[in-house]
Amino acid sequence: MEATIITSPAKEKFLSSLANHKSALLENAPELVSAALASLDELDFPTTRVEDWKYTRTARISNGEWSIIKNRNKIDITPFLIRDLNADVIVFVNGFFSNELSSFSSSEKTSITIGGKHQRETKAFKNIFQALNVAYCTSAVNISVAKNIVAEKPIQILHIVTDEKALAQPFISIHSEKSSQLHILESFVSVGEKKSFTNRSLNITVDENAQLHLDKIQIECDDNFLLNEDNIHIADNGHFTINTLTVDGGWVRNSLNISLDGQNIEANLNGIFLPRRKQFVDNHTKVDHRFPNCNSNELYKGILDDQSTGVFNGKVYVHPDAQKTNAYQSNANILLSNDAQMNTKPELEIYADDVKCSHGTTTGQMDENALFYLKSRGLGDESARKLLSTAFINDVLYKVTNEKVREYVVGELVRRELLFV
Repeated sequence: MEATIITSPAKEKFLSSLANHKSALLENAPELVSAALASLDELDFPTTRVEDWKYTRTARISNGEWSIIKNRNKIDITPFLIRDLNADVIVFVNGFFSNELSSFSSSEKTSITIGGKHQRETKAFKNIFQALNVAYCTSAVNISVAKNIVAEKPIQILHIVTDEKALAQPFISIHSEKSSQLHILESFVSVGEKKSFTNRSLNITVDENAQLHLDKIQIECDDNFLLNEDNIHIADNGHFTINTLTVDGGWVRNSLNISLDGQNIEANLNGIFLPRRKQFVDNHTKVDHRFPNCNSNELYKGILDDQSTGVFNGKVYVHPDAQKTNAYQSNANILLSNDAQMNTKPELEIYADDVKCSHGTTTGQMDENALFYLKSRGLGDESARKLLSTAFINDVLYKVTNEKVREYVVGELVRRELLFV
């Protein structure tokens, strides 16, 4: 049966603005690009009638005017670097790799390749944003650590948007080979209050006995749209941790898909988000337990103010053969305003009988008794609220084990008067 070709005015307008751009994946992954272009015929921008997008409106993206723009101006990246971290730095500006701003060494032990051969777990695209990223990729980067190697430096991947109506679509592949260790720091920032859309794809493979730690820091502005698609595959005895720290941004969606493809795997997913004004933050996670004796832990906390909106949809899927699974999922939220909204949906789908799985969620206002106690000890109302906010997310912040990275995040939160230290 032939596939149905879907057309809509919004999609036609969006695609027409990209018609003259050739995907950065075309040379090294032509079949993948062809599959993405074919998928665009069958896909359209999701509406709230689609379950995975029930609380996530995409009309401001689909109806927006976007262009793929190479920035030619000089940029100072110093404010976005972590002081004293001593990291290799890979910089994208409006989705394009910048050789001028990047600083890294590539060797047989730790290889960083611009372009190169890229793979994706499947050529089936579940939504239009996945297909768009591949079909009209702006730049592609490959990072790999050789087996038995502990990477000497962390790698900071810095995404900067600078231009009005810029569309950035980088594609990143990371491979931790057998028994290797790697720390990745990924930062999303903006220069100026200019409208932009970053649609980034990240594909990670963690081989047997390997360890990969990823800290993701999102600090953009109210006019920025940011969509992250993360696909992670972990082999036997692999260890993967991701900390998603959403400090600022107008519209943010983090879609995290983790497949535990072996035994004795540990996966840790942690996140904080602090939207305010009319900001929107959506965290979608899926952890796929396919084999026995694996652990996954999720801890997400949100503090929402003004007229902001948050979404947490976490799903743990336990296959019939995945006995001795331990899977824990927790989402806790504080609403600082009567106009703030939080939509939370933790899910467990279990087809094995010898497991330990739990999930829980809470959403409420700040503890008035705790506020009264702090104010009775001399703190003003605002300081008391910030101190309680700090205590609320502190356990997640300390999942960021690199002290320099944690200090940077805390500093950004304090600078925005979101925390009290």
